[in-house]
Amino acid sequence: MAAKTQDYTAMMKDMMGAFPVDTKAMDEAFKTTATLNEKLSAVALEAAEKSTEISAKWTKDTLTKLADMSKVKKEPADYAKAMTDFASAQAEVAAENMAAYAEIAKKVQMDTVELMMAAGKDFSEDATAAMKKATDDMTAAAQKATSK
Repeated sequence: MAAKTQDYTAMMKDMMGAFPVDTKAMDEAFKTTATLNEKLSAVALEAAEKSTEISAKWTKDTLTKLADMSKVKKEPADYAKAMTDFASAQAEVAAENMAAYAEIAKKVQMDTVELMMAAGKDFSEDATAAMKKATDDMTAAAQKATSK
């Protein structure tokens, strides 16, 4: 009595046909990425807005002080004093504004790290769920293919 050989082509076809394509995992990954991008954009835009406000105020203050410095003085020595006062005030304002820029950069860094940590957790959860589903689907498909 001759043993019947298995039709491996049919078995592979059945097994591959039993693997459903799960687009939900891709949708979730896309949504997670889009959400992360939105949050990172918000951080960058907020930093740009605050930096622009500092720059605009700094420019306005400088122009006001330049206007005061350029006024006619009674004595020649008053011009030197006005220049010295302007330079001193500019050095002080520059230090304050650079500190403000540093605070913005620090906040951007902290917010970005926080977002990346949360995103890593989300991506890990998505990947774990996708792998578990894929494993379950493969196991079910393999069992179905071998039981025929």
